Amino acid sequence: MHTPPAPSRIARRAALLVLSLALAAPVLTAHAQAAGDWTLAIGAHRVAPASDNGTLAGGSLPLSIDASARPTLALEYFVRDNLGIELLAAAPFQHHITIDGLGRVGSTRHLPPTLSLQYHFGRGGRVTPLLGAGVNYTAFFGERTEGALAGSDLTLAESWGLAAHAGIDIALGGRGALRIDARWMDIDSRVRVDGAALGTARIDPWVYGAAWVWTF
Repeated sequence: MHTPPAPSRIARRAALLVLSLALAAPVLTAHAQAAGDWTLAIGAHRVAPASDNGTLAGGSLPLSIDASARPTLALEYFVRDNLGIELLAAAPFQHHITIDGLGRVGSTRHLPPTLSLQYHFGRGGRVTPLLGAGVNYTAFFGERTEGALAGSDLTLAESWGLAAHAGIDIALGGRGALRIDARWMDIDSRVRVDGAALGTARIDPWVYGAAWVWTF
C-alpha cells in the first residue's frame, strides 16, 4: 500500500477540518446511534486524485488524472451503539487522462464502492464526529481515447485498496443531520493500450463533500 499522498489545497483544508473536529470528540456532546439503527446519507462528493499519478512506459510518460464530482449514497447499519458498518456508493465518476508532453489522451469512468467500519463519538447532543476505515473496490469502464492515442484501445484494470474516513454529523431536528466528511482511498490501476502493459496509474484520491443523513 502507498503512503497517502498530499491532497490538493481544497481537499487538504476539508480533511483538516473534519479531522480536527473528530479529534475534539471528547469535549463534544453528540447524538448517539443505537444498536439496530440504520442511516441513509444522500449527498455529493468530489474525487480529487493525487497530484502525482505515476508514470507510464518505464517512467518516460508522466500521468495526470483530473477531479470529478458526483451524487453519492451511503447506507450504514449499527452493530453496536455508535459502531456501524457503512457501504458507500455513487453515480459513475468521470476523469480525463493527460500525459505530459502529449496533452489529453483519453478519459475513463469508474464506480468506487467502499465498505467501512466506523465509530461515531458522543452521547446526547448536536454534533457527532466519526472515524472509519475499510476496503475500497474500484471498477473502471467506458474508457475513450483522443489526441495522441486516438483510435487506440485503452483499458484500466480494477483496483482493491484500503480506505479511511473522517467527518462530522450536525443534527438538524428529528432524525436528520448534515454530514461533512473526507475520505482517502488507495486506488491503483494497471494501464494497457492496445493490449500492451504500460504501467500503473496511482490515483489515490481524497474524496470530500456533504450529505443529508436520515436515521431510521
